Amino acid sequence: MKKNVIISWSSGKDSTLTLERLIDSDLYQVVGLYTTYVKNEVPFQATPISVLDMQAELLGLPLIKIELPTVFPSNEVYQSTIINQLKASKIDIDAVAFGDMFCNGIEAYRRSYIEPAGWESVFPLLGERSADLAQEIIERGIQTLVVTTDGEALSAEYCGLWYNQAFVDSLPSGVDPCGENGEFHTLVTETRSYQGKIALTLTHQEQQERFTHQRYQAQSLPK
Repeated sequence: MKKNVIISWSSGKDSTLTLERLIDSDLYQVVGLYTTYVKNEVPFQATPISVLDMQAELLGLPLIKIELPTVFPSNEVYQSTIINQLKASKIDIDAVAFGDMFCNGIEAYRRSYIEPAGWESVFPLLGERSADLAQEIIERGIQTLVVTTDGEALSAEYCGLWYNQAFVDSLPSGVDPCGENGEFHTLVTETRSYQGKIALTLTHQEQQERFTHQRYQAQSLPK
């Protein structure tokens, strides 16, 4: 019998690849997504909650939206808020999946609050080479827009570009091809798991002191 798994959902390519691998798995049944947000946007991606609603609808999955008081609340507040909201959802959960790639202590941190709640922690991408994962994302046809760049690591000229082989090949030396060090963040507009796609009209770039965000208008186009 497959275990019911819910996915930590950021709106980007890593969580989408996690989803698709789990859909392909014989061990898990994806039963929902959850996301954390502040002031109606997912931090770092700056994805509006309305766009995550579009993604969940195209996937045919429930989306649990968990509001945080700040981008960086205390560990106690962050962990208890997530656990309480997942339990309050009434979704039958056996496991919680994350799209983390690097073995940098994040796995132990996730397990420290997920497993005492009685759920398994699942890391389908953990420990794999970023270059290999980037290639898999591209080959699977996961259509991805780069919506945020961190100016301390990557020029703003990369913001608003599509994540494809040309993008990966053009990255400066030292920039992770999946942006796993936070160099850039992404939004998935189309993938094989969607029953349709999200059409974007790019409007302007919002330049902050450190980060650049690509702003857009989004429309869900079902098949």
